[in-house]
Amino acid sequence: MSIAWHEIRDHLMYSSSVLSFQRNFDAIRRDSESLGGFGDPAALLDALHLGCRAPDEKNRLLVALVGAAQSCGAVSDCALTLMLLALWPGLDAVRRRSIWRKIGTGDEVASEILARASEAIRCVDLQRVNWIAATILRNIERDLIRTRQREDMRQRLRSETDPDKIPIDGDVLRADASPELLHGDLVRIVGKDADLVIRVAINGFSQAEVATELGLSEAATRKRYQRATRRLRDALQEIC
Repeated sequence: MSIAWHEIRDHLMYSSSVLSFQRNFDAIRRDSESLGGFGDPAALLDALHLGCRAPDEKNRLLVALVGAAQSCGAVSDCALTLMLLALWPGLDAVRRRSIWRKIGTGDEVASEILARASEAIRCVDLQRVNWIAATILRNIERDLIRTRQREDMRQRLRSETDPDKIPIDGDVLRADASPELLHGDLVRIVGKDADLVIRVAINGFSQAEVATELGLSEAATRKRYQRATRRLRDALQEIC
């Protein structure tokens, strides 16, 4: 792990030890039956990281913290800091795997993970999510991978297609075109499978995910995607 990553955690730990943080934590405790038995932030984090509590009990503690983080004011910031520290081992694992996948440099990945984690904690729907930590960590890693896949696809399209050879009103649009125009061009080339190509090749969804979304079998989706990409390659070859 880089020094910067260590420093971020050290800063969060220091923030959780100051008197004003303890006051905000006490306010959270008073409003939460689940958190009421913890005298200070360190005791709560020990229970989440080191304790022998059952997974569902730890999940209830995280639910209480997320609820507080989705409020407002200093109490919200306190709960967000505690959530980041509670998830830190998982966030660190996501960071190491992301660097191994060459998603970005250490500092880039760290910044992206922290931003996505903070947003996920603030926005997670407690009515729909059962397991807080697993859901947040899985979504962060999935979104990092998809972002990288989309960027790789754009770079490949830019490198494989010479913009000078594409007429302004041509049949195939540049990769940096607006989504509406890109969709229109793909419809002209691959027909009804345009959405399928965009979801897989541009948005980074797996074929299995798109199959569920479109109400198709995975096998049918795979065949339609292969047929559509062949048409797209043929169209690109005709204009190059």
